[in-house]
Amino acid sequence: MRWTLRFALPASFLVLTLCTILYIKSADIWDQYNASAYAWASLQNTFHDSELDNPPPIPGKVEDKVVIMAKVKSEDTQWVTDFLPDWQHAIYTVNPSSSNLSNATLITPINKGHESMAYLTYIIDHYNALPSTLVFIHPHRRGFLEAWHTDTPLHDNVDSLRSLRLEYVQQNGYTNLRCNWNPGCKPSHRKNKHLTPDVWREVFEGASQSVFSLKGKGVREEDYVPAEVGAACCAQFAVSRESVLQRPQSDYQGFRQWVVDTEKNDAKSGRVMEFLWHVIFGMDAV
Repeated sequence: MRWTLRFALPASFLVLTLCTILYIKSADIWDQYNASAYAWASLQNTFHDSELDNPPPIPGKVEDKVVIMAKVKSEDTQWVTDFLPDWQHAIYTVNPSSSNLSNATLITPINKGHESMAYLTYIIDHYNALPSTLVFIHPHRRGFLEAWHTDTPLHDNVDSLRSLRLEYVQQNGYTNLRCNWNPGCKPSHRKNKHLTPDVWREVFEGASQSVFSLKGKGVREEDYVPAEVGAACCAQFAVSRESVLQRPQSDYQGFRQWVVDTEKNDAKSGRVMEFLWHVIFGMDAV
């Protein structure tokens, strides 16, 4: 009996500890995925007629707003043409092959930095003829697991762009399309292994004395390293043309060259840029 009790107490403590850890991790993932809203929206969509799969076209100035994304050749992005007909689109294939390459195919210089290579390539190539609103998103339209970072009840980028207030983008200059702070912007996330002081200096080395340099105080950005950097994941955002043009084209060429030259791999270099987009377009580090 005594030996059984001695075994049972630590075993119970271990089980309780594991259950607590599992609960904390599960609650965090539940929050990141906004699972409650997704479940409720899915239930409503099941029992009610919905235009989710065939929303009607919305009239707009096609020439004055653009969707930019990176995709691999196997991804189907026809949904952009079908459901966002009022938007221009620039869809870059990062791993083209001769069989699917045509004169109309947009490609990136190399396949590195995740979506950042396509984002920067568009800005560089169209710097002198940018639409007034630029939206940078991922190629998957929707899905609980695939598009969990898209901040609408059904994780749907069509819903996200149709609810986007273009006047707010113009007023604010930069708008993250995700409002949920988790992950990326919670206090515990603002110091991370991806964006170290040395990496900050590398990225901004040679950048212009833009109006974004410490909000116009004349301090070079590579000399200023913030104690914390927070950005709601996951590199889906909208910017105004005016915000892009606050930097010279050479800045964006420099940022892209950093992605090309860094020893960091595709995922890690892309993660660095994910934490920097809001800074590049003039927002505070946190």
